[in-house]
Amino acid sequence: MTIRPAKEIDLVELHSIYRDAVLKSTATFDTMVPTLEERRHWLLEHNKDNHPLNVAEIDGRVVGYASLSEFNPKKAYASTVELSVYIADGHRSQGLGLMLAQSVIELARKDPNTHRVVSLVTSDNAASIKLHEKLGFRFVGTLTEAGCKFGRYLDVMYLELAV
Repeated sequence: MTIRPAKEIDLVELHSIYRDAVLKSTATFDTMVPTLEERRHWLLEHNKDNHPLNVAEIDGRVVGYASLSEFNPKKAYASTVELSVYIADGHRSQGLGLMLAQSVIELARKDPNTHRVVSLVTSDNAASIKLHEKLGFRFVGTLTEAGCKFGRYLDVMYLELAV
């Protein structure tokens, strides 16, 4: 397995992984699959400034990714980034998410423009909560019934990591 910065050539595989999460999980509150062009725009917003995007590649195939993205467009939030980690079906529970998250957090720690990494995690996402605990994130609050997906209102936990 190789962890490396994402490239535009990875777009279709990145889109497929995210599409699966939108359609089958509460890991994202997107309810509509973004278009390939929307995901291209997202991809091109990364690997510059303090927004890395790394992929895990096995046998020439992208099987997961982790990114640090803009938390909020207001300039005062520029040093706070939001962690996202998505792993392709069939490759979960193998430690890839932890390795990918560690790879972008390490970049954040070296970046003088990054002060905090935050995550918004649905309270029913036990795997993501466990991952964040391993990474040293601390729980800072819950937004109750903040989103509705698959006909259920879901709580969202705020987690943060000082870097």
